[in-house]
Amino acid sequence: MTDAVAGTRSAPVDLARVFAENRRFLFGVCYRMTGSAADADDLVQETFERALASPPARSHEPWRPWLVRVALNLARDELRRRKRRAYKGPWLPEPIEDALLVEPGLEPSHEPAETTGRYELVESVSFAFLLALEALTPAQRAVLLLRDVLEYTAAEAAEALDLGEANVRVLHHRARKAMAAYDARRRAPSTELTSKTLEVMGRFLRCMSEQDVAGMEALLAADVVTLNDTNGRYPAAGVPVVGANKVARFHAGIADLRKQQLPRIEVRSLNGTPAVVCSYDPPVTDRFAPAFITLGDLDEHGRIRRIYTVLAPEKLSRLIPSGRGAPESPRRTP
Repeated sequence: MTDAVAGTRSAPVDLARVFAENRRFLFGVCYRMTGSAADADDLVQETFERALASPPARSHEPWRPWLVRVALNLARDELRRRKRRAYKGPWLPEPIEDALLVEPGLEPSHEPAETTGRYELVESVSFAFLLALEALTPAQRAVLLLRDVLEYTAAEAAEALDLGEANVRVLHHRARKAMAAYDARRRAPSTELTSKTLEVMGRFLRCMSEQDVAGMEALLAADVVTLNDTNGRYPAAGVPVVGANKVARFHAGIADLRKQQLPRIEVRSLNGTPAVVCSYDPPVTDRFAPAFITLGDLDEHGRIRRIYTVLAPEKLSRLIPSGRGAPESPRRTP
């Protein structure tokens, strides 16, 4: 690339190549920062708009560090705004296809300074990981992702975040401390874990369809938690449901309410784990969500420890384009 990128007629062609080379990587960074594919799209678009308006002074050098710096600053601002916005009931990440995040375009471009505490790319998009990140400040979240997922050195992370290297080390230490509970129970992605999750979740859903409370309870960890994200659009538990018996009875009640019509069911790999995509066409009633996605996490004994169900239609529009009768929410304006 030459200095022509900064302002001559060749700029659009050169920028098009820069965008093509970095778009998917930046999307992955922004998705991991926000847990929202819609926000990630907007943040990447805004990053490129800033590049068009005010390109880096040293445009002959690789653009990725500059683009990452801009994207991370925008993502940190978005996280601060989200903390101030009201959300009805439990918040869950937006489910997303694995292919959008885990492919050669997202391979780390930095050699790791160390291996202790690092997270695999697949693990870093899991619901469990993204929810654990919610306990971090925006700056801590950015540092953890750079250091322990994307394999930046402390010096590179400091440059990306416009911080001192000592500050980055403090933020990294605090972020890892806040992730201790997650780290103690984490299960690294594997083919064996994927197969087991698919098997156990399939058995659970069969028991659910039969309203077999005892059968469901036998598959659940004693401290299982189920989270339902509707953003207030549909009736659902507005708080986490905790405990094997309560979770089993809760799902049996759902099956009883929706027994009038069987959903269309599809199993897909989302966020690195098997997910059940259910939709009703036409919807049973306006009272219930016309579509939902359920994912589950297993503990070390092969029992379900978390059940995540996303019903908010704005989080399903990518995976169920028709919306099954639910309009897509308007996109955020930069």
